[in-house]
Amino acid sequence: MRNVRLYSLLLLFVLLALWEMLAKNMSELVLPAPSVIFFTMLDGMRSGYLFPHIIRTTLEVVLGLFCGGLFGFFFGILMGEVEFLRKLLFPYVIASQAVPKLALAPLFILWFGFGMTSKVVITALICFFPLLENTVTSIQYVDKQKEELFRMLKASRWQTLIHLKIPAGMPGILAGLRVAVVLAVVGAVVGEFIGGSEGLGALIIASQGMMDTPLMFVSLLLLTIIGMFLYQLVAILEKRWLKPYTREKRK
Repeated sequence: MRNVRLYSLLLLFVLLALWEMLAKNMSELVLPAPSVIFFTMLDGMRSGYLFPHIIRTTLEVVLGLFCGGLFGFFFGILMGEVEFLRKLLFPYVIASQAVPKLALAPLFILWFGFGMTSKVVITALICFFPLLENTVTSIQYVDKQKEELFRMLKASRWQTLIHLKIPAGMPGILAGLRVAVVLAVVGAVVGEFIGGSEGLGALIIASQGMMDTPLMFVSLLLLTIIGMFLYQLVAILEKRWLKPYTREKRK
């Protein structure tokens, strides 16, 4: 595992070196070198110019992920447990996801204003479906023998859900959360593209207008860092949650 990480790091350095050499023969307007991007980011950090944008986008991502994930998990359990609700609501859920979020963004800004609320709503809507879909699937496809054992022990439906279905379905549910984390960044940026004066998405649009390509790359790099950090955080939580179950399987 350590060798793989080392090779991955070496590959990054090789790619950056190739990028640096390629960018020397090109204008900064077309493709800035990694060194130029680094110093642009350093200047932005020192002056404090980037911090409000980073904080704003991070808040939108976290709040949208929390709201969308919570509703996705809750409705996923309901629809996974109650077949009538699943058949009744699932076509509407699919329809809501089939509409491109970029097309809905202007409506949300019209309804909720240009502030943070509209971006959080867009982000939550994007994060909702992966959690819902994975929760419904995980709740439905539990080991039938274990479910039968709970019935023989006369466990109630609630007890079976809490002590069997949710714990057994956690790998799938957490996989949905990992997907939602990446999509949350997309949702926040889409909202800021349409109507926002603050945030990394708004900074990309502003840098495009100013023809400041290095600043645009800095914004993209910061968005990547935020997404990777949150993804790794969820992956760490997933490992800790699933550690007892992996031990049981080894035994």
